[in-house]
Amino acid sequence: MVAAFRSARPIYFMAFRWSSNKMSLVASRSDSQKFTSRPAESNIRWFVCLLLFLATTINYMDRSVLSLIEPLLHLPFMGWLPGVSATYQLGYHLNYGHIVECFQIAYAVGFLVAAPFIDRLGTKIGYAVAIGVWAVSSISHSLVHSVLGFCIARACLGLGESGNFPAAIKATSEWFASEDRALAIGLFNSGANAAFFIAPAIVPLATLHFGGWRAAFLCTGGLGLCWLVLWLLFPYNRLRRGLTTTQADLRRVVPNVTGKKLYGILLRNRGLYAFSIAKGLTDPVWWFYLFYLPMYLNDNYGLSLKQAYWPIVVVYAVSSAGSFLGGGLSGLRMKRGHTVNSGRKFAMLVTSVCVLPLMLVPHMHKVFAHNAWPAVALFALAAAAHQGWSATLFATPTDMFPSTSVSTVVGIGGAVGSLGGALFTVLVSHMLSLHPLVIFALASSAYVVSLLIFQLLVPRIGVSPKGDGGVDLWAETNG
Repeated sequence: MVAAFRSARPIYFMAFRWSSNKMSLVASRSDSQKFTSRPAESNIRWFVCLLLFLATTINYMDRSVLSLIEPLLHLPFMGWLPGVSATYQLGYHLNYGHIVECFQIAYAVGFLVAAPFIDRLGTKIGYAVAIGVWAVSSISHSLVHSVLGFCIARACLGLGESGNFPAAIKATSEWFASEDRALAIGLFNSGANAAFFIAPAIVPLATLHFGGWRAAFLCTGGLGLCWLVLWLLFPYNRLRRGLTTTQADLRRVVPNVTGKKLYGILLRNRGLYAFSIAKGLTDPVWWFYLFYLPMYLNDNYGLSLKQAYWPIVVVYAVSSAGSFLGGGLSGLRMKRGHTVNSGRKFAMLVTSVCVLPLMLVPHMHKVFAHNAWPAVALFALAAAAHQGWSATLFATPTDMFPSTSVSTVVGIGGAVGSLGGALFTVLVSHMLSLHPLVIFALASSAYVVSLLIFQLLVPRIGVSPKGDGGVDLWAETNG
């Protein structure tokens, strides 16, 4: 294996194609993104994965602070009426709901804005701008003195945080070969679970010792700025690898264009619809776990938030394991000689089947009336399978589109997922208490249905879009 490659005068086509034991140069380099190519096997790529993990952890910590400090917001400017029972604090609950809604709406809209922005500026600058916006927005929460101020701060936070996944997925397409991408995505995506362990420990300390609820936002926002400094110091473009044969071939799918031309090309590509529909059907299930698991344990087993702590910790711990185990499954299959199409869809099939037992959850409190752990075990299995599914699904845009448009595709899919989450939340709020079997049946079957739709739209990931005899662009392993 070549340890490093010389960096000479600008070259316009450079990548690595492995054939038997020989290597030939065929990759690409643009004047706007000059960098020295490094072999894909360089361990530097795992440091990049660590940076993505830390960014994702901070991302979820920032968004979770509000819920953790909510008991400290029982203040007059939030509409809280002293001496009145929490049951009758209608004005406060409406104001709190509006603040949450501002984040959710801005987060969904932000996907459509941030993703093409990152594709245009590149991963290094685009990611820096995104985390800069959300870090400053998080800190700005400490300055608000009104509901309107909170709404503006949350909206800005949602816009900034929406850039995390488009930028992170784009980074994996630039640093990892096909067989390692899903694993890398699973690893950094586990930061979402890590945040739920770290934030509950940091936030109480900040509020207790450093000035109340405002200090919590200063703490998490400060972590974002620390990451930003580290990211800016890291020579991302100079050390990242050159384009592989497959990325060069994928330029035929989406040429290097921007704006309306880019959307015009993407909207004619069935891969975009396959990815977006899968996000729209399965993302809502994850949000269902996040928002309704404590409530379900309380309503059916009488567990208080303190009593439900360890069951919830188990669910998130197991889901973290599922994130990188499921993510590595497709790569393991590909390293054994299977195509990208076979590897990705095999992993999606396994994880989608593992979610099916979730439909049994409503029966658990009837069979085990005073024991929540059987239901918790089913939740944990389903959550782990979701994270494995998510890691694999996030890898598919990098298999179907060049890195110059990956962020845009992920952004569109993320927006559809957010919209699906909002619609499913409305359905859950009306039906969970009366018809839990319907909700759990829909949640458990969403993955299998998504996979079937994906297969119908994209029968074979990696087939040339020109229809040149069914040539598999992914027959050779990325290197």
